[in-house]
Amino acid sequence: MKSAEKIDGFIDRELSRNIQSKRIIIAGFSQGGAVAYQVALSKKVQLGGLLAMSTYFATVDSIKLSEENKAIPIKIQHGIHDPVVPESLGQKATTQLVKLGYSVNYQNYPMEHAVCPQQIADISHWLREILS
Repeated sequence: MKSAEKIDGFIDRELSRNIQSKRIIIAGFSQGGAVAYQVALSKKVQLGGLLAMSTYFATVDSIKLSEENKAIPIKIQHGIHDPVVPESLGQKATTQLVKLGYSVNYQNYPMEHAVCPQQIADISHWLREILS
């Protein structure tokens, strides 16, 4: 939660610098992804997107979801051979989010707890799509 508070403060600072909130994408890998879920889904200003990589939705039972981000573009990516955060946790987060009314784009890759070239290409495509 302390990490989420720091990221929330960073977002507020960028907003005060006249960065449009819809141009702010929250992304995280592994434990950083758990923080990203908390920040993006509870932020009371509309954000541009949420990218969660090889992670889990740690605060699903306690988060106070914001109405402002009910339609946030969400991309979840996971390695099918991940020994650190099993892919089942990424799939579980997807299911939980869909039950909460979110639209989620889920992708998996033949990798462990890592980032692969195809994933980077997919992220690039997604970012161009949501920021255009």
